[in-house]
Amino acid sequence: MANGFAPFVVARMLAMFALQMQAVVVAWQVYALTRDPMSLAYVGLAQFLPMVVLLIPAGDLSDRMPRKLLLKISWWVASLCSLLLWWLSTHGHGDAHWIYAVLVLFGCSRAFMGPATQSLLPQIVPREQLAKALATNSMLMRTAAIAAPVLGGLLYAWGGAGLTYAACGSALAASALLLLAVPVRYAGIQGPVTGSLWERFGEGIHFIRTRPIILGTISLDLFAVLLGGVVALLPVYAHEVLKVGPEGLGLLRSSMAIGEVAMGLWLATRPVQRRVGRVMFGAVAVFGLANLVFALSGWFWLSMAALMVAGAADMVSVFIRTALLQFSTPDSMRGRVNAVNMLFIGSSNELGEFRAGTSAAWLGAVPAAVLGGVCTLAVVGGWMRLFKPLRDVDRLEDAEPQTAGAQT
Repeated sequence: MANGFAPFVVARMLAMFALQMQAVVVAWQVYALTRDPMSLAYVGLAQFLPMVVLLIPAGDLSDRMPRKLLLKISWWVASLCSLLLWWLSTHGHGDAHWIYAVLVLFGCSRAFMGPATQSLLPQIVPREQLAKALATNSMLMRTAAIAAPVLGGLLYAWGGAGLTYAACGSALAASALLLLAVPVRYAGIQGPVTGSLWERFGEGIHFIRTRPIILGTISLDLFAVLLGGVVALLPVYAHEVLKVGPEGLGLLRSSMAIGEVAMGLWLATRPVQRRVGRVMFGAVAVFGLANLVFALSGWFWLSMAALMVAGAADMVSVFIRTALLQFSTPDSMRGRVNAVNMLFIGSSNELGEFRAGTSAAWLGAVPAAVLGGVCTLAVVGGWMRLFKPLRDVDRLEDAEPQTAGAQT
């Protein structure tokens, strides 16, 4: 493995710890301040809107400037946001409106962070090692995602929001410094900048739009997370349904990551080789069913188990989508293509939080979660009809003739 891979992965793990811990603390703190499920919707919206506005220039910039530099700046800005949240919490300014304002700036940093992070790894390792690097990177990130919410809940219980935000800011700053030890050896040669911002970004949209297998895959995942995700409702369930504290909330947030890691270990030894399309649709259906079980459960350990199953099913979709996307995209377009992918997938988490929060405010937490699971199953049925090529794809390699054609 390339020499720069180890410091890159360590830097990403530190950043993952910071982002996951901060997500736990912000959700718990805002709900504790307001006791209003709608406030959780605003947490998601404050991060989602700047990401939507900035993802297009972020993707274009990621293809026109050194991605390592762009990622470093993004992590420094995110570190500043954590320190601002620390200051608000420790100086008696813990009003939810100030927290939303900082989250808007944090959403701006994430808009640039996403395309740069996803596009940098193929520039660090040679192409023949990329598959192994992707699998290792994904596994380590999921492992960090297990421990980070638990650690965030424990830090909040021990030292309050101030201690946790200080730890998040320090971890993000350390991530930015570690990038200094990451050499970029496999970057493609950048050609001259031509056309307008919208014309350049349109190339990335065209790349995805002309591949029904990729478009169907990422849009299926988008609507499954948007309509069926229950992560935003975890503080409400922890408070009102399961009667657990911040430590329990951290365990609930970690449960999906545990399922993802377990499935990742299985896929590393027994990868999906046949009936890829049907396996993906089946996995998303299991995701919806598992969320239904969580929605109706009043037992903490059953709720954790349901979230683990949902995470395992989601990992199948991530495995197939990542393999298709990275190997079929030229380096000169990766920033724009990954920005489009983030708009479909990454931003759906924040918009899904808004959807879940508003549904919970109108209907109640349990009916909102049940409705989300039912909608996920409906999406699976609809997408099987709309994207027949995706449903019928047998092997991952079957997509290669379609992906190869657009690189000319």
